[in-house]
Amino acid sequence: MQYEQLTHKIIGCAMKVHGTLGNGFQEVIYQRALDIEMKLKQLDFSREHEMLIYYEGFEIGTRRVDFFVEDKIMVELKAVNKLDDLHLAQAMNYLEAYKLPVGLLLNFGSKSLEFKRVYNTKHPDNKREN
Repeated sequence: MQYEQLTHKIIGCAMKVHGTLGNGFQEVIYQRALDIEMKLKQLDFSREHEMLIYYEGFEIGTRRVDFFVEDKIMVELKAVNKLDDLHLAQAMNYLEAYKLPVGLLLNFGSKSLEFKRVYNTKHPDNKREN
């Protein structure tokens, strides 16, 4: 699995944050804590990273991802009771729009940290040979 070590390290940071803070805070609190934890783990990232969105080669807007780690992994945070299909679809759409192979969806709002590795099946790195 591509970027497995990196996603594992990010998930470990998120588990530490959730284990320390628990659930019940607003998303921005978890974002700030994860920022600190990833710095402690010496990950290279940008927070609230603004990325362009294109349609048919035309720039149609921007979207900020919560974190863009090591110029490879998009990390989207939530603080909701439970992740649903809409959250997953949103993360998958971002991966396609940004032409990234993999991302993480992290939910700090449930009793235990929820996380999903999300794959862009249209990305060349994720296409399987037949």
